[in-house]
Amino acid sequence: MKRLYYILALASFLMASVPLHAQEENNTQPERRTPRARTGSREAEKKESGLPELTVRAQDMNERMIQEIGNARWMRVIYREIDLQKEQNAPLYYPVKPLNGSMNLFSTIFQLMSENKLEAYRYEDGFEAFDEEHLINFKEDVLDRAYIYYEEIPERGGETASYIINESDIPSADVMAYYIKEAWYFDQNNSVFDVKTLAICPILTTSGDLGEQTTPLFWIPYENIRPYITNSLIMTSNVNNAKTFTIDDYFRRRMFDGEIIKTENLMNRTLRQLYPEPDSLKLAQQQIETQLSTFQESLYWQPDTIQAPDPKQAKKAVKSDRVSQTTSAKEPKQLKVSTPKAERSAAPIRSVRRR
Repeated sequence: MKRLYYILALASFLMASVPLHAQEENNTQPERRTPRARTGSREAEKKESGLPELTVRAQDMNERMIQEIGNARWMRVIYREIDLQKEQNAPLYYPVKPLNGSMNLFSTIFQLMSENKLEAYRYEDGFEAFDEEHLINFKEDVLDRAYIYYEEIPERGGETASYIINESDIPSADVMAYYIKEAWYFDQNNSVFDVKTLAICPILTTSGDLGEQTTPLFWIPYENIRPYITNSLIMTSNVNNAKTFTIDDYFRRRMFDGEIIKTENLMNRTLRQLYPEPDSLKLAQQQIETQLSTFQESLYWQPDTIQAPDPKQAKKAVKSDRVSQTTSAKEPKQLKVSTPKAERSAAPIRSVRRR
């Protein structure tokens, strides 16, 4: 009897445990769906970044703002280095970490590249090529090279793989300088003398046993990033804290302070190679700036700003000139020294007639 009781108790226990096991499997099943969890975090990341897809209107506006320099009769390509430690260039560096929806230039570039919205090209010393052969791989050339932690979302439904990077892992604080490539040109057909920003290159600064080392990361055509920075508001003054300018305004208005490091030349040499001495290098930089301003001033006719005088005032001026000339002619006679005369005697002198 006891054996039968134990058998019935064991059977009832097994029957009760089967639904519990099935319920546990049902509860753990959503957690195993990692793609869905990643998709949700991806959507949250898109909302936080504030970098939506480009609309047709934004693309059309970007095409309208493209400066065509193919018809330029005169052009000079100049490379500059923008040091973000200078106060005038600080708007491109701060905030170092995204704060209240505001991001600096490198954080914006990094987010766009992680979402496959922006393409970058390999940096080569003394040579830039914006073609498919020089495209960089964001995972291998940026993330793995800089040892940045990331979460990869594999390819799915024809979409390329994308990456989720924590904001604290973006090395925006280590990008302390930029290279900028610009073209000064004169279009004779339209009588326009202007400057066009061609590309920008962030420079990563790392510190190690050998000291600080600078590494140019990649080149980005400015026309590709312009649609995304036209709405990125920045503060450009310590006195006025209102964000009235965008990053695009900052480049178009040339509000930055950049030193010339190279001009396009036949020998493809930098100014430091041509002028190794600091004094001669500084003099060469000033000479290039003077040449640009002088060429611009020589293109257009300078109006005469001297106004014709009033006729009445002109007559008065002529009369005053004549008076001054006559007085100046008489002055030498007055300056003649008269010969001293003999002093007269006190006794009166009688005339001959009276005699």
